[in-house]
Amino acid sequence: MKEEELNKLLKKAEKPQEDALKLHPYYEGKIETVSKVPVRDSKDFAIWYTPGVAAPCKEIQKNKDLVWEYTAKGNTIAVVSDGTRILGLGDIGPWAGLPVMEGKALIFKHLGGVDAVPICLNEKDPDKFIEIVKALEPSFGGINLEDIAKPKCFYILERLRKEMDIPVWHDDQQGTAAVTVAGMINAAKLTGRDFKKLKIVMIGTGAAGLATLRLLVLAGVDPGNIILVDRHGIVYKDREDLKEKFPYNYDLVIKTNAEQRRGGIDEAFEGMEAFIGYSSAGSVSKKHIQSMAKDPIVFACANPVPEIWPWEAKEAGAKVVATGRSDFPNQVNNSLGFPGIFRGTLDVRAKTITDEMCLAATFELAKVAEDKGLREDYIIPSMDEWEVYPREAVKVAMKAIEQKVARRIYSEDELYKMAEEKIRRARQMTKVHMDKFIKPMPEGI
Repeated sequence: MKEEELNKLLKKAEKPQEDALKLHPYYEGKIETVSKVPVRDSKDFAIWYTPGVAAPCKEIQKNKDLVWEYTAKGNTIAVVSDGTRILGLGDIGPWAGLPVMEGKALIFKHLGGVDAVPICLNEKDPDKFIEIVKALEPSFGGINLEDIAKPKCFYILERLRKEMDIPVWHDDQQGTAAVTVAGMINAAKLTGRDFKKLKIVMIGTGAAGLATLRLLVLAGVDPGNIILVDRHGIVYKDREDLKEKFPYNYDLVIKTNAEQRRGGIDEAFEGMEAFIGYSSAGSVSKKHIQSMAKDPIVFACANPVPEIWPWEAKEAGAKVVATGRSDFPNQVNNSLGFPGIFRGTLDVRAKTITDEMCLAATFELAKVAEDKGLREDYIIPSMDEWEVYPREAVKVAMKAIEQKVARRIYSEDELYKMAEEKIRRARQMTKVHMDKFIKPMPEGI
């Protein structure tokens, strides 16, 4: 690639961050509270607040489950982080993490019709963090954990799922995994490979990488055909530090790398058919891609800068390339998963979000793209294809019903109508606000 073309591509890749710096102070944040009930005049406050509100309060006191009927709890979740693993930026703290959580709340509402409240906690101790989140349960229908460093993210998720009566999930684990596996299913089809026999090298063994490994195996991929690489090199069964390094995933990790390959990144890539990266910017070179099998699949998902730029991977021979960025084709982004998954979860008031519920969303997400026709630059839908979300929601909800973790039972048709109505309403509200109340974008953006 010519230097002029390369500079143009790099400038394009940097523009979202430049625009974000201008627009965040311009709008002073991304979300606000909007009333969902009519207020004809001040007399209505006697209904919505005192003295009228005492009546529903007393009913809920008699029967706690009525809180789901009388309040917004059933469609409201908390997006909770301690700021220790923010978007590939690392431990930048809860204050610096707040723009990310606001963005998450915005996406939840626009794509899933889910009301989300960003909560950044100034608490790094996992046990204290757990107690704080548990104390939030009366106000929320679910908890979305976000950007928490490992290994405590595994411990926090495990305990909260056991100790809370509402669904708790870690989007960097289950959400990222659901979308990544969906893309890989279609990439395998496009390159004429058997998904279940795919030979995959995975760089990065954090929350996203290990959850993706777990979901790949649940979807049928042979774990022996997967090679993991962490900062110490290839993971193999007899490595002395494995039990200490993978206390929550040890039984699965030792099933990988059946040939017991050893070495570092160079050795890990040789002859492999697919690459999934959740590591660091620039950690993969053209040489690594060239050492893979013919027509390899490359998922360089590090954000904001991928392990290898898409054009470099293509020049090295990659057949299908995906990243985590919205400014390139094939964005493998958990925003394609969590809005629909939580929509379906909330609609049946599920008590948890199981891996099987995530996998149901994965298969439906892959099918949406396949129904429209797979191409090298289209292995997964974009966030603009809004029908993805009600379709995911239905499959997630039906799986929850099947697994008997749902508090409410509906038919597929009923679920689709419910999800579509909530999502359509959220999008229409944004449009009305843009037309009448939201400041227009500044010129040049």
